[in-house]
Amino acid sequence: MRKYLYILMSCLLMPTLVQANAIRIKDLVEFDGVRGNDLVGYGLVVGLNGTGDGLRNSPFTEEIMTNILERLGVNVSGEQFRPKNVAAVFVTATLPPFARVGGTIDASVSAIGDSSSLLGGTLIMTPLNAADGQIYAVAQGTILGGGAVAQGEAATVTEGVPTSGVIPSGARVEREIDFDLSSLNSMRLALREPDFTTAGRIEQAINSEFGRNVAVMRDSGTVEVNIQSTNARSTAHAVGRIENVLVEPQRKARVVVDQASGTIVMGSDVRISRVAVSQGNLTLRVEEAPLVSQPNPFAEGETVVVPRTTAAIEENGIKLAEVPETTSLSDVVAGLNALGVAPRDMIDILKTLKAAGALHAEFVVR
Repeated sequence: MRKYLYILMSCLLMPTLVQANAIRIKDLVEFDGVRGNDLVGYGLVVGLNGTGDGLRNSPFTEEIMTNILERLGVNVSGEQFRPKNVAAVFVTATLPPFARVGGTIDASVSAIGDSSSLLGGTLIMTPLNAADGQIYAVAQGTILGGGAVAQGEAATVTEGVPTSGVIPSGARVEREIDFDLSSLNSMRLALREPDFTTAGRIEQAINSEFGRNVAVMRDSGTVEVNIQSTNARSTAHAVGRIENVLVEPQRKARVVVDQASGTIVMGSDVRISRVAVSQGNLTLRVEEAPLVSQPNPFAEGETVVVPRTTAAIEENGIKLAEVPETTSLSDVVAGLNALGVAPRDMIDILKTLKAAGALHAEFVVR
């Protein structure tokens, strides 16, 4: 009885173990045509508390302010402007796929003149253009700053970046992207990290989901799906089923190093061959301790400074240590930790292991 209970529990747990590392297809690929579009505009921020552009140093601010006032019926030809509460900015946004007229998107605002802060400012109506030169959205609203400035006569404290900010839902869509998803007879899935094994698993998982051959791997980064063969009600229905199919991806063994912070990240497939490692730091120490020599009281002579120098070379580090051949990430970590070195010294060791051919992984330095 106990034997059959053990077999039953194993069968119940097996699907959970198999799917433990599985990821949805929507998190691994980009669907052909389903993408955002970048928008950019040039506008004016008003209402700043004396932190705007100096118009003598930023003549483009005066030009755009003149254009806005003239469009509003205010004749300012020949007038001299010297306000401190306006700033010229670039406005950026991303038009998401299938955005409809009247919808809203977030807009980011960044100063381009010598403004010291955009906190408390309001962006005036700014058209946002795409790469084709057409206006797809219009942005306007109060800016939420990304920093703060406190200053006095003798000191200034700045936290974050006060010359940039965001307007949540501050851009309204005025034009739609001309893309008809329902007209597609086939759709390509572009892998974010091209890999033949992962692409093959995606093909197999999609075919299993629909019970027929509807997907085919074209290369390491592309899987093509025949929408008509899925017998789905529409292309959107087919994509909805495909994007939630679970696949266990296969990635390259990779070691990523951030030299600025000393961070090391290793994938689970990293392996190290049996190798001997020695690491140490060479320290050169020079000390000056001059000795003053002077004559006895009431004696003839003069005071003389006699130089005295002590020089030494020290080598601090570990002796030659053997790192055994490893078969798992925990073994790699245990073997490297056995060397007893700091994270920044570990970066040099990993780099040298890669040069020696003992580190079997892609080594990425950022």
